Amino acid sequence: MSNSTLVTEFMLEDFAENWELRILLSVLFLLVYLYSLIGNLIIIIATTVDQTLNTPMYFFLRNLSILDICYVSVTVPNACINSLTDHRNISVGGCAAQIFFVYICACVEILFLTIMAQDRYVAICKPLLYPVIMNHWFCVQMTLASLLSSLVLASVHTFKTFQLSFCHSNVVPQFFCDIPSLLRLSCSDTFNNKLLILLSAILVSGSCFVFIVISYVRILSTVLKVPVKGERGKAFSTCVPHIIVVSVFLSSAAYIYLKPPVVTLEVAKEMTLSVFYTIVPPFLNPIIYSLRNRQIKKAVSKLISRIFFLI
Repeated sequence: MSNSTLVTEFMLEDFAENWELRILLSVLFLLVYLYSLIGNLIIIIATTVDQTLNTPMYFFLRNLSILDICYVSVTVPNACINSLTDHRNISVGGCAAQIFFVYICACVEILFLTIMAQDRYVAICKPLLYPVIMNHWFCVQMTLASLLSSLVLASVHTFKTFQLSFCHSNVVPQFFCDIPSLLRLSCSDTFNNKLLILLSAILVSGSCFVFIVISYVRILSTVLKVPVKGERGKAFSTCVPHIIVVSVFLSSAAYIYLKPPVVTLEVAKEMTLSVFYTIVPPFLNPIIYSLRNRQIKKAVSKLISRIFFLI
């Protein structure tokens, strides 16, 4: 890999040039990181321990929480340490590893969100068939398929990126290594890489987005037919947060990865947009998917009671 590039290491950007602002942002991101870890860890433990939450919905919530812990851990701790210590260097191998893990986590994230939309569609629109369609084996198959397909995509993108030569600069205009930033540093022909990104966006993100939209259109049309207002509110409170997370995640990622080369952003703006698809989803998921859920709250209360009883 090192033979394919003229640089031996890259330099990542700090959160800010001003030292006081850098400390403030680093502490803020560390707090967000800790909240994401604790919130998702609580969900994992609660849905594992409480047998009443042994349903497809909570199976995917547990998997999503495990994924979010991995996702946010790939970028935030390293970026905060780099910013506080002013150690911005990252090896070519480390940069490749970061790109690989960010990409695989992002792919699995959108696939999980799509499967969860399917779960809500079946639960609301076809409740009698829910146990048949969303059976345990189907859930396991979908999880494995998401992981395997994302692994293949991440491997291909990482390999193609580090086949390029980097000679324009070694300063990555991001707080972590990502593909669009590295393509701008390359002195090789990046047409195939950009074409691969476009095809992946259309086949994976585009198809997932269309599937999610269709699922929610059907859900909303079914919910509007429900005469009981309380049931409507419950369905809307379940679906609307899902739509918000998907929209923020896909729109920010699409803008960074698919914007035309002639469109250039300030480093601060590009870093801010990147936060919306790398840090915000793992932070919001525990809030909007689970910690507002009565069953999760009940399971967490039981868990805390057991811990205090043991103490």
